[in-house]
Amino acid sequence: MHSTILTMNLSLPGCASLKEKRQRMGGLHERFGRNPAVAVCESGERDRLEASEWTFVVTGISQQKVDSLCSEIEEKLQRTVDGRVLDVSRQTL
Repeated sequence: MHSTILTMNLSLPGCASLKEKRQRMGGLHERFGRNPAVAVCESGERDRLEASEWTFVVTGISQQKVDSLCSEIEEKLQRTVDGRVLDVSRQTL
């Protein structure tokens, strides 16, 4: 079993309320948490309106599958979130 921790830091320019922040993040728990190989949580910047940090723990039978799923998460997040990805880090366990 292979595992990777994927952490993404996002900027949400012009975000004026926590309600707007939740709307702009667009239900990441529901979207990515459905996959049994992925655990997701907002891991930082919870109280800042114009920033958000999300961590995904991705597991799989091969490192290639885990890397592929991490890349898919990155691409979907960049396409669907009304914000800008500032930093992406991966830590292989």
